[in-house]
Amino acid sequence: MKYIDEFRDPQLAAGLARAIAHEAQPRRDYAFMEFCGGHTHAISRYGLADLLPANLRMIHGPGCPVCVLPIGRIDMAIGLALARPEVIVCTYGDCLRVPASAGLSLHKAKAQGADVRMVYSASDALALAQREPGREVVFFAIGFETTTPPTAVLIRQAQALQLDNFSVICNHVLTPPAIDALLSSAAHGAGDAPRLDGIVGPAHVSTVIGSAPYEFVAERHRTPVVIAGFEPLDVMQAILMLVRQVNEGRCAVENEFTRAVSRDGNRKAQALMAAVFEPREAFEWRGLGRLPRSALRIRAAYARWDAEAKFGLEDRPVADHKACECAAILRGAKRPTDCALFATACTPQTPLGACMVSSEGACAAHFTYGRFRDSVAQAPDGTSTAATA
Repeated sequence: MKYIDEFRDPQLAAGLARAIAHEAQPRRDYAFMEFCGGHTHAISRYGLADLLPANLRMIHGPGCPVCVLPIGRIDMAIGLALARPEVIVCTYGDCLRVPASAGLSLHKAKAQGADVRMVYSASDALALAQREPGREVVFFAIGFETTTPPTAVLIRQAQALQLDNFSVICNHVLTPPAIDALLSSAAHGAGDAPRLDGIVGPAHVSTVIGSAPYEFVAERHRTPVVIAGFEPLDVMQAILMLVRQVNEGRCAVENEFTRAVSRDGNRKAQALMAAVFEPREAFEWRGLGRLPRSALRIRAAYARWDAEAKFGLEDRPVADHKACECAAILRGAKRPTDCALFATACTPQTPLGACMVSSEGACAAHFTYGRFRDSVAQAPDGTSTAATA
């Protein structure tokens, strides 16, 4: 299949692994962050970490929209659904099981009588509002720049149809401010922020915004960026490109994913986003804190379809589970296996943190693809020794 099979060729992967090992300088340590959860899953699924030299570490980033969403935003939707029987709250499947306050989730709120429904696309929510004119349908919209244009289309359609029983809770967040916050924290030695030598830039987000918005990373933070696709050879090639930039002392934005990403991105989608949304002054991210101009809200011209304004919803900060390390994992300070709950109390069947719920979460990736399991080696004296993968 074009653009799939050729990017999963094991012989080419082995060749790239040899090139990386050859060019990685033995006296230097390399720390690269894959910002996007899709890359985290590709690395775990295909065992790419096993192909890299010991002095090259891949660090998981906050590029999972479900994971970075703070508990207070989910509480907002749960409170609305429980308090207003006429309201149907619709959202994507991953959001339903994210733990919120008081032991609740959207899924558990449904069990208590709230009308909460899963949708496969934003348009499903609008269609439901058309089928149920006597109910209020609220779409709980999440995602980075990738899923923002469909939500904008939805609001425009609701306006064109004068569909007053439809509205949106907007949780769309922006990638560049999050990267800026991570690198700024590392540069100032703030907290537990890890040192980063380079960033594997997101794929789908970049098809929308292009490569230009990352240029500040190279110019201001002196950190290389390579935008990569999600196939294993994409990721391996991007890592090789980052190694070369570090070795040569260069800081540039390079595009491995040229088959889908351009410098300017999708200008039609960008214009649509700008027409319907505007930046919030600040927005709370799990793991990163309150970041300025890092999320979007619905413009006043579309206030009739803004659920926060329509129902007078308040965004109240809520602390995460004390034993859950999701926040530290999202900012790259810890790995999933550093969490005492990981693969014990917290599993995909019984998630205690968003990183284990989401299909793009780092904890789910490690659990699903067995990266945490002990590999048993035989010691010379015949005893067994365990090494964590």
